[in-house]
This record gives sequence, C-alpha cells and structure tokens, in this order.
Amino acid sequence: MKVTRKVPCDDCRHKCDIYDASMLTGRLLPDTKIIQAQFKKHEKICKQGDNVSHALYLIEGTAKLYIEGITRHNIILYLMKPPAYIGLLSFFESIHYTYSVTAIEDSKVCMVDLDFLKELYLENHEVLLKLNKAFGKSVALIMNKIICLNQKNIRGRIAESLLYLARFYGSERYMLPVTRKELGEMSAISEENTVRLLTELRQEGIINIEGRELSIIDSVLLKKISDLG
Repeated sequence: MKVTRKVPCDDCRHKCDIYDASMLTGRLLPDTKIIQAQFKKHEKICKQGDNVSHALYLIEGTAKLYIEGITRHNIILYLMKPPAYIGLLSFFESIHYTYSVTAIEDSKVCMVDLDFLKELYLENHEVLLKLNKAFGKSVALIMNKIICLNQKNIRGRIAESLLYLARFYGSERYMLPVTRKELGEMSAISEENTVRLLTELRQEGIINIEGRELSIIDSVLLKKISDLG
C-alpha cells in the first residue's frame, strides 16, 4: 500500500456517498479522518482476521472479495468495481475482517475513519439508506454464490461464473480479469477442471477464448447450462 498525496475531499474528482452525506449534515470531513491509498495489482487491501479500523471505498481499479480457506483453497465471493464499499459486512458484524480483498488491477481506495462513518450513519438518513443498500447488495451476491456452489455441478458453476463476468462488464466479450486458478476459485473448482471445462465449452461452440479474451457465442445455451447445473 502506498499512501498518496493528500487531496482535500472538496478537490477530489471522486465525490463518494460519504462526502455527499457530510455536506448535507454540514459537517466537514477532517483530513485526519481520510487516507487515500494506492494498491498494486495482487496487493491485499484488507486481510481476513485483521482488525477493522476504517471503512474502505474503492474509487479506481477492480478487486476481488474472497474467503481464505485452508491449504490455500480460497473461494472468491464476488468482484468489485468503483464506486464500491469494501468491508461493509465487517462494519456491521465484526471487529475483524471475515474475508480478504485483493486488487486484481492497480487500484485506489479511500480509507475513512470507522468511528466518523458510524457517527454519520446514526445522524444522517441518507447515509443509513445508502450503506444499508450496499450491505444488502453484498449479502445478495453471497447468497447467490452459496446457492450456486451448493446446488450446481461443476459445469453449471463455471457457466454461472462466465455469465457473472459478462454482467459485471456489461458485455459478452471481455478480457478475463482473473487467472484460470482464480476463475476456479469463483466456482469452487480446481484449476485443472477449470481449464478442461473451458476447453469443452470452446469445442462445443458455446464460448471462444483466445489468451485472456473471452467471448460468449451462445449465451442462451450457456445460461441453460448454468440454470440446470
């Protein structure tokens, strides 16, 4: 992590929910309560088990949120792109992070003092609604992941992950933001089975993949595979 040059919130081009809420309440955002930091690709933004001291707000880049399992068998719960809160589950539930977040490309994060955010949360109706909405979105993504991993076979799970990435990027043609191993971690599948399933889907004409560029050729059939799992 590299702490970047202090940029006053008034001059920052990323006007987050926290800034908007503080303006509505007439409260100034003290410089001592805000840290802006840059994270390189593959660098951890927060680590499972560490104390929660700040609310994290992703303003540039992309990151993955995952559970660190034993023997390095991780499960990626979902990806994040700006604007996105990081750590809301721990903000509401625990003083320790119950998951890790790692940048999958160079990213920038605003770190807001947790006590200051809690004061805004209690004082301002808009902050309460926006944080609750973001929290609900996180829970919904995790619930969908649990259903997918519990009820679908490996072919259905990899299909679901490819469709999820298409929704994430808003296109059926995208550059894979993760490695084959990480794609397996999104689907609770080994790297070897991930490579095999991608090859099968390509040979069946459902997807095309060249290097890291993936195109969904038959989205109807891929969705059917995901649904029937």
